[in-house]
Amino acid sequence: MNQDLPHSSVDTAAAASVLTPEFLEVDAFDELDAILDDLRTRHDETPQWEFCEGFMAAVICSRRPIDAAEYLPVLLGTPADGEAPDAESGSFASEAQHARFVTIWNQRWNEVVTALDAEVNSLEDDHCYHPEVMDIRGAVAEMPPEEQSVFKDEELPAFAQVWALGFMFAVESWPDEWMAPRDKDAAKWLDGALEAVVAMTEDDEAVPAVSPLSEDGPPSTSIARLNAFGEAIWAVYDLRELWTTMGPRVETVRKDAAPGRNDLCPCGSGKKYKKCCGAT
Repeated sequence: MNQDLPHSSVDTAAAASVLTPEFLEVDAFDELDAILDDLRTRHDETPQWEFCEGFMAAVICSRRPIDAAEYLPVLLGTPADGEAPDAESGSFASEAQHARFVTIWNQRWNEVVTALDAEVNSLEDDHCYHPEVMDIRGAVAEMPPEEQSVFKDEELPAFAQVWALGFMFAVESWPDEWMAPRDKDAAKWLDGALEAVVAMTEDDEAVPAVSPLSEDGPPSTSIARLNAFGEAIWAVYDLRELWTTMGPRVETVRKDAAPGRNDLCPCGSGKKYKKCCGAT
C-alpha cells in the first residue's frame, strides 16, 4: 500500500549540501520502500520508511554517535554482524540489496545531518529539515469509494504520527543516551523538546481542515496538528544542538576504597593487608 501513497515533496533545487551534491529523488524513496517491503516478506515487523525516517533523525540527534552496525539491526530486526538470521529476524535478499539500501540510507542520512546543522529561521527555508512523511488519511480520501471501503475499519495513522513513533523508538532503545543532564536548564530543554515529539505520536482527533502535502488535496489534518508538526521539527533542532553542545556522557570512575593496613588482604591470602599486597 505504501508505494501508492504520496510522499512529502523533496526539493532538488534546495541549497547544495556539504555532504551530498543533491537531494534524494522520489524514485530513491520508492526503491527504499520496495526493499523494506521485500524484507517484510521474511520479517513482518519490518517498519515502513516513515518510521525509519523518524528513527534516523533520533539516532543523528543522539548524545553518543551510534554506529550503523549497532542501530540498523535494532531498526530492521536483521542479524548483527557475524550472526545468522533466525526465525525471529529478517534478512536482506542479497548482498547487492543490502549494499543498495545502505547507499541510499547514507545519502538520506547526510541530507538530514546537513539540514539539522544548518542555520535556519523558518520552516519554509530550503535548508530546513523536512521529514519524509506521508499523509495516509489524505491519500485514502482521494481514492474512489470502492477503494476507500477497504480501509473502512482500519485506524489510519495521523499525519507524521509514524515518523514520531520511529523517533521515540530510537530514544527508548538507547535510554542511557537520552538521560536528563544534571544541568537544570538543559534538562528542561530536553524535556520540552521530547514532549513536542511525543505529542506527534498521539492521534489527531480535531476536525480536519487542511491537506498538509497538497494545496488542493482533501482536508485530512487539523490546524493544531500542523502547528504541532512545526513544533516537533524545531524540537529536533533543539535536540541536535543540545547534545552536540554537551557532547557524549562522561562515565564516573569509581574506585573501591583501599583496605586498612590491619584489614585482611582482599586477595584472599588470610594475611593482613600490610603484610601482603600492601607491603608492595
